[in-house]
Amino acid sequence: MGHPFPLREIARQAGLSEATVDRVLNHRGGVRESTAQEVRRAIADLDRQRTQVRLSGRTFMVDIVVQAPERFTTAVRAALEAELSSLHPAVLRSRFHFRETGPAAEQAGTLDRIARRGSQGVILKAPDVPEVTAAVGRLTAAGIPVVTLVTDLPTSGRLAYVGIDDRAAGATAAYLTGQWLGDRPGHVLTSLSSGFFRNEEEREMGFRSVMRARHPQRTLVEIAEGQGLDATQYDLVRAALERDAEIRAVYSIGGGNDATLRAFADLGRECAVFVAHDLDHDNTRLLREHRLSAVLHHDLRQDMREACRHVMRAHGALPPAGPALPTAIQVVTPYNLPARRDD
Repeated sequence: MGHPFPLREIARQAGLSEATVDRVLNHRGGVRESTAQEVRRAIADLDRQRTQVRLSGRTFMVDIVVQAPERFTTAVRAALEAELSSLHPAVLRSRFHFRETGPAAEQAGTLDRIARRGSQGVILKAPDVPEVTAAVGRLTAAGIPVVTLVTDLPTSGRLAYVGIDDRAAGATAAYLTGQWLGDRPGHVLTSLSSGFFRNEEEREMGFRSVMRARHPQRTLVEIAEGQGLDATQYDLVRAALERDAEIRAVYSIGGGNDATLRAFADLGRECAVFVAHDLDHDNTRLLREHRLSAVLHHDLRQDMREACRHVMRAHGALPPAGPALPTAIQVVTPYNLPARRDD
């Protein structure tokens, strides 16, 4: 496990004691494999953040806690690490705590561990449930500011929220779906990863409100709790299609779009309109293949930059600022995709 980093830096990055890290690096035993994996991840993070490690100045260690499929957490990591060098005058370092799904108590446990070992801030994407809300309160009581990312916990005592106006996003999806379906008959499938994420609930409400007002004849069919994971999503979508032969369009609020399209194809069904969220790797590919009609996207780098600035302001490293506006909603089609780096 070769590396150029001091023991204390690895320990800080991993949130472990120097003695534990030393045992892992020197293969002395007595350490769980999960702990060894944390050390390996810390070294990998330090390698990506090498420029930050070498900078001098006031340093903030921020914990990024996200519950989401791997395609989204990969985008979060890339967006933050792309912004690190621009977050002057301070030096910002990050630790990542990613998971795709699991009990709320485990997420709360992660937040409690951060509170015990210390942090300058937490950037959090988590379900809006009592266990998580209480854990955020404990972080705040410990003097650790919490910024919610892309989905809010408004009753938790968090410092700020960064992300889009989700009701407006849902309304936009309804406008596009209605316009593109036109006079063609068909029901619309709405797909949530979980009913416990406030952003998805807000999107669904915005979508339903506009569809009810502009297209009251359309039937909306809802599925939920696929967690954005392909295996679960496929089963839910296929079951919905088998129950309802009139589904012709999809508003995907929570992801798993490859699986959704596969379910349509396996049953020989056409998806005439498909509106999704976020330009992750999967959705970019599906747009290029003209298998999605549009993706409602926002600048995740801007979100991460603003979240970090909230943390820095909380510690007096930046002057106060007024409330941040919601991130702009971008409608991306196969014809206005951002250029690839290799284009």
